[in-house]
Amino acid sequence: MPSLGRIARGALRESGLLSVAGAGGDACLIITARSCRMFAYGASSLILALFFAELGFSDSRIGLFMTLTLAGDVVLSLLLTLVADRVGRRRTLLAGSALMIASGAAFALSENYWVLLAAAVVGVISATGSDFGPFRAIEESMVSELTTPATRADVLVWYVTLASLGSSVGTEMSGRIIERLRARDGWTLVDAYHGCFWLYAIMGLVNMACTAMLSARCELKVRKGAEHQDQEEEGSPTGESEPLLGDGGSRSGRRETEGPTAGDECDEPKTGGKKKGGGSWVAQISRETLSIISVLWFLLMVDSLADGMANMSLTSYYMDRKFHLAKSALGDMLSVSYFLSSLSNIFSGPLARYIGLVNTMVFTHIPSSAAVLVFPLAQTAPLAFALLLVRLGLNNMDQGPRAALIAAVVRPEERTAVMGITGVVRTLASATGPSITGLLASSDRFWVAFVVAGALRLAYDVGVFAMFINIKLYKHETTDDGAAHAREENRRHDTDPLRAEP
Repeated sequence: MPSLGRIARGALRESGLLSVAGAGGDACLIITARSCRMFAYGASSLILALFFAELGFSDSRIGLFMTLTLAGDVVLSLLLTLVADRVGRRRTLLAGSALMIASGAAFALSENYWVLLAAAVVGVISATGSDFGPFRAIEESMVSELTTPATRADVLVWYVTLASLGSSVGTEMSGRIIERLRARDGWTLVDAYHGCFWLYAIMGLVNMACTAMLSARCELKVRKGAEHQDQEEEGSPTGESEPLLGDGGSRSGRRETEGPTAGDECDEPKTGGKKKGGGSWVAQISRETLSIISVLWFLLMVDSLADGMANMSLTSYYMDRKFHLAKSALGDMLSVSYFLSSLSNIFSGPLARYIGLVNTMVFTHIPSSAAVLVFPLAQTAPLAFALLLVRLGLNNMDQGPRAALIAAVVRPEERTAVMGITGVVRTLASATGPSITGLLASSDRFWVAFVVAGALRLAYDVGVFAMFINIKLYKHETTDDGAAHAREENRRHDTDPLRAEP
């Protein structure tokens, strides 16, 4: 009979928590930073429109603010992710954290529309509760650097899961904080909103503190054969990784170093300044990578367009129009669905280990897509709620495996840029969806939006399976663990991803 300790260790291994622990303190800091940031994003998304309405701004100005904020986030994300590997990932995240703090302080202190708009467009503020800024792509690239192919999906799954919980708690807590502050003597509702935005700035400070404690292991490492001969002639310094604020931190013109691990053909982390011999500050993406990732970008645009057409705000509006539910009942439905979504994410890590990344992405997403497709057929609120549970419960299980898939097919030095562009194309595609649904809803064909969205999502699922089920994974991984994990994927997919390697 297995001992209790063995059972507990098995449970930790299957849940992926051992992988998180094995990734080290840097991975825990990254997950903590994103969870706190999503707490702030969830809180701000609940009160932002209410804050503007309480200030007396028109609906058209509120709509303009949302649009320009989204545009600012997209541009900022693209610019910072393209240069992050040259400037330094930690430096870039510190700059983003500073912008987040500044935006939160501006909203806590100002009531001028144009000041707030400038703070939102130039800084980092989330109008929708989503992580559209520069943080996620860089953090996912860092996690990919800190993990092996065998543990990467597990760590990314917990990165997504705890962020989702943070957003849910932030949304729940912000309402309670507003009521608590409003109940104080001399506090108006606007004052309470201002107080809540100070919490946003504080979360920015936490984000900055976590980033400052990250070590040089998070930076892009220079692989042998990937750089010019002059870098190889410099030797391979050894020593422990230092935090960003330590003596070995990234000073201008000085590279931070880390001794290579067994089987790892990397010389040193690369941060700050141009590489010797001249080089672009902007990350370069190879033709080989573009030939693969452009297909995924197109499919993700299809999926994001569908998500935009049937986003949760529009879904709530559709249910309200069809079933005339009490707002409290509708809120309870969404809350339970989001909580189920957070729990289900935990299982995507073990699934990815047993059936592979692509299979996990596709087979968990198909039922969710089918639930969107048949959603208009529900003639009772309980049946609509059941379909909503299926949709949201399985909808996000592909996020961690998808990030792991991208990390597995692109070169390490391309990950940050590719993940940043991936977020941009998904955001832009998603932004066009609500306009299409609005036109359909105004002509009493609201239900068509769900049918089209479900069909597009299923097309995405089939496309991902057809195009990526036999893709060569981990061929750019240089560790022995990467080779072993690639052979495991070979057994799942009936193709040898290392066959083409010399």
